[in-house]
Amino acid sequence: MEKRFGKEIYKSRYLYILLLPTVLFYVLFQYFPMYGVLLAFKEYHIREGILRSPWIGMNNFEELVKQSEFWRAFRNTIIISVGRIVLEFPAAIALALLINEVVRQKLKKFYQTVYTFPHFISWVIVSGIMFNFLSNDGVLNQIIAALGFGKQTFLTDPGLFRPIIFLSNIWKEIGWSAIIYLAAIAGINPELYEAARVDGAGRWQQLRAITWPSIRGTAAILLILAVGNAMNGGFDQIFNLYNPGVYATGDIIDTYVYRAAFSDGSSFGVTTAVGLFKAVLNFALLYGANYMVKKLGGEGLV
Repeated sequence: MEKRFGKEIYKSRYLYILLLPTVLFYVLFQYFPMYGVLLAFKEYHIREGILRSPWIGMNNFEELVKQSEFWRAFRNTIIISVGRIVLEFPAAIALALLINEVVRQKLKKFYQTVYTFPHFISWVIVSGIMFNFLSNDGVLNQIIAALGFGKQTFLTDPGLFRPIIFLSNIWKEIGWSAIIYLAAIAGINPELYEAARVDGAGRWQQLRAITWPSIRGTAAILLILAVGNAMNGGFDQIFNLYNPGVYATGDIIDTYVYRAAFSDGSSFGVTTAVGLFKAVLNFALLYGANYMVKKLGGEGLV
């Protein structure tokens, strides 16, 4: 048995050599750093290091649940993540279906390019653009003032912060997210559309009977991944856009951990406990979404 296994390995040795860099990457940068999770159960002393610092059991988690700021960040993360799934996830599907309905190929490629381009702009630059556009002396407030209305505090109003991050993320990422659906649509057999047209089906009926069923499996997989990533919230975007005035509605777990660890000087053990708590929730959400998709007739991921 061992000899046969060794022969199989030797026979495919070049494939395993090609696989080796990927395996090393995951071992070094994904699995090896996991030993830092021990900080969640230790009282960290920089001179002792992670391994020699004393164990304190669940004390870091007990201290964590007593912090009101953590529960505020947790609530905001849930609300923002649900908003992203409800508002942003269907937007990419809708855009892909609309672009697919464009008949002229050059015009279709033009729309794809226009909608995809913002993805390559960093959130640092996008936040600069938004500050110039939405600040008190920004373009939008100048237009509002010229029309005779009072200026709005778009960037410091807690009630406007979430709509701003949803709209800005849709503007930046909708084209990139739609690419996968457009690729799935491109793989549909054109004879199906020709047969539907012969039977008298219109564009809407073709979309419902052919296009959507063909990309439904792709949408289910991406939905599972989106739900499994729900507790991440979008650090880059929110960190570059938020300010103390909108902490009530915009401070998510990631920004709270960053601020607690590097600005407020809180214990690394507590902030690691927050990260571990978030990772466990993401894992549970991923498997929960996968289970629901399978129950609804989909294939799921695992």
